[in-house]
Amino acid sequence: QVQLVESGGGLVQAGGSLRLSCAASGGTFSSYDMGWFRQAPGKEREFVALINWIRTTYYADALKGRFTISRDNAKNTVYLQMNSLKLEDTAVYYCAARNMGRSAYDYWGQGTQVTVSS
Repeated sequence: QVQLVESGGGLVQAGGSLRLSCAASGGTFSSYDMGWFRQAPGKEREFVALINWIRTTYYADALKGRFTISRDNAKNTVYLQMNSLKLEDTAVYYCAARNMGRSAYDYWGQGTQVTVSS
């Protein structure tokens, strides 16, 4: 059973930066595709970014250029660097893992709150 634990969320002013981390345990991290999602109050969860097991990255179109996903397989950790944060980036951010070749995510973290203030 894979466990994912996010950290790094908090309160930041608009225009600021945060780096989220997601530490994985209980599985073969290097073989997983890792994604970040977010859910704002009253909205559905949405895709943010993905880094697959061969380190190809994908982003939600609206977030390209501001967010960067990366992974450190030696630390079983995936990161989300968020720059130039906007009020609309306020959400709970979740990391998720899926086995290579699958379309659905198999494992989810508990989420970390990011609040952007004016």
